Amino acid sequence: MQLKSPTEENYLGIFSIMFWTLSLIGLVKYASIAVRADDQGEGGTFALYSLLCRKININILSSKRSCANSCTTEKQSKLGKFFEESLVARRLLLFIAILGMCMLIGDGVLTPAISVLSAMDGIRAPFPSITKTWVEILSAVVLIALFLLQKYGTSRVSFLFSPIMGAWTLTTPLVGIFSIIKHYPSIYKAISPHYIFTFFWRNGKEGWLLLSGTILCITGSEAMFADLGHFNKSSIQIAFLFTIYPSLVLTYAGQTAYLIRNPNDHKDGFYKFIPSAVYWPMFVVSTLAAIVASQSLISATFSIIKQSVALDYFPRVKIVHTSTRQEGEVYSPEVNYILMVLCVAVILIFGDGSEIGNAFGVVVTMVMLITTTLLTLVMIIVWRTPPVLAALYFVVFFVMEGVYVSSVFTKIPEGGWIPFAISLILAFIMFCWFYGRQRKIEYELTNRIDMDRLKTLLSDPGIQRVPGLCFFYTKIQDGLTPVFGHYLKNMKSLHTITVFTTLRYIMVAKVPPHERIIVSKLGLKGVYGCIVQYGYADSLSLEGVDFVLQVTDGLQNQVRDLFDQAQSTTSLDEEIAGIKEAKLAGVVHVRGKTRFHISKSSSWFDRNMIAFYEVLHSNCRSALPALGIPLPHCIEVGMRYEV
Repeated sequence: MQLKSPTEENYLGIFSIMFWTLSLIGLVKYASIAVRADDQGEGGTFALYSLLCRKININILSSKRSCANSCTTEKQSKLGKFFEESLVARRLLLFIAILGMCMLIGDGVLTPAISVLSAMDGIRAPFPSITKTWVEILSAVVLIALFLLQKYGTSRVSFLFSPIMGAWTLTTPLVGIFSIIKHYPSIYKAISPHYIFTFFWRNGKEGWLLLSGTILCITGSEAMFADLGHFNKSSIQIAFLFTIYPSLVLTYAGQTAYLIRNPNDHKDGFYKFIPSAVYWPMFVVSTLAAIVASQSLISATFSIIKQSVALDYFPRVKIVHTSTRQEGEVYSPEVNYILMVLCVAVILIFGDGSEIGNAFGVVVTMVMLITTTLLTLVMIIVWRTPPVLAALYFVVFFVMEGVYVSSVFTKIPEGGWIPFAISLILAFIMFCWFYGRQRKIEYELTNRIDMDRLKTLLSDPGIQRVPGLCFFYTKIQDGLTPVFGHYLKNMKSLHTITVFTTLRYIMVAKVPPHERIIVSKLGLKGVYGCIVQYGYADSLSLEGVDFVLQVTDGLQNQVRDLFDQAQSTTSLDEEIAGIKEAKLAGVVHVRGKTRFHISKSSSWFDRNMIAFYEVLHSNCRSALPALGIPLPHCIEVGMRYEV
């Protein structure tokens, strides 16, 4: 939507809207408040959800208990009790968190497309013979090259990022100051909110529709919060307050000053307000800055997918750590190439920058609105902010962003449907995967093997104990998986040392190293339990050899503690020697390869959801390679679960 005949007052009103949007949402909401809502250094919408889960018991997974269960018995707020008691409210909160993740992944598709396309479009001004098609092809080539370099990690080229962004934040405001002095020195009178009211008073509905374009002035704030794990709060606040914020204000002011004197150049306001003497240097800096911006969203997408896989909300994909220094620097080949295809498709199919901009606006406003909602809950439930202040925050930002959302939604037929399509597909995949995992957990809890039944099974004289150390993986913590009973019934054997291993996700960013692996004796000879704990920002790779060494050392310490308590050393050496001998005899890792058997009595919903889950499960990666365990040491035991 564009004004048919833009006037000086219209441009002053638009600049005033952009200034106060930057000040309130960028400076106050994100740089001052949101960065304080980190979860052990991690940011983003899911970090907010994690904070809530650790404060109150709103985790809806029955076998993956959040640490809220073991938190202090501090008196809960009324809102916290409401969420604990209402299953619908807990599911709605989970849906909002998943929607935020899906929208941010959609941002990872749109940001590279619109950033590079907009920057490359500057080549058409000095060379009018270059068509839009060639600009789209050049943009696609740049993006393909960028995605092909992802496997090498950002650390190898990150030393260039700071100079590039430094040049961008320095040169663009200088050009803006030059434009202000040359075209309209009194531009800063538009800081007065008076111009906002007069703008809407004059333009009415037409002015409201224009908000779908002005919201793009604040893009990047949601990524700044999502990338909080890579920087500390102070560095983000200092960088935004003293470089990014003044740079953007001066740049937008300079563009507005130019457009006031050249009102018909609004279709390409950025490159046209740049003086011809510095055009090509600014073109190079703009293109490089667009690539850096694209890289930040691509990296954020990798981190989000990694968190989703760790949460078991997304099918397992390969996660590679590309840096030994930065733990958060990850890369996923499958996700990388899917993003590349989607980005190139968006450029070639929706080459018109306005359609991609409309789609971009939908993503930005939805993520901001979700952040406002979750941050308000954090204020009330976690921070115990006085209700008046929490209500003031919610009303101001929810109303402000809600108006933006209402305007952006009018652009859904004009490209705004793209992020909804991407988010809907991702949400459907995540929901189907989550539903299938829930059904498996439900079956395993119903048919789990408790300690009494385990003793009965092992008392069978037909069961042989064979030399070796066996790690048997089970998904439930209160008992053993029914796959073990299926294995014992058919194999009629059990290793001399068997460790039932459970991977436990804890709703924290990172688990301290000394709490990662917990071992215990289960009361039967040669039978032990092991719990591997991890947070959503932790690496799941345990490196097979190191993992075995940590567990066997833990087993020996556990045995020593038990014998010390019993004040007996009769068979201490014998049991420790048995552990060492079993390790030398060979180590094997056993896990269940379960499939669903859909009965005829199943509902239509179950049949379709489980069928799609089976497709996802058949094409995702195994969990054991994700732990760094060599494949020759892995055994999969097949079993069908009837639903």
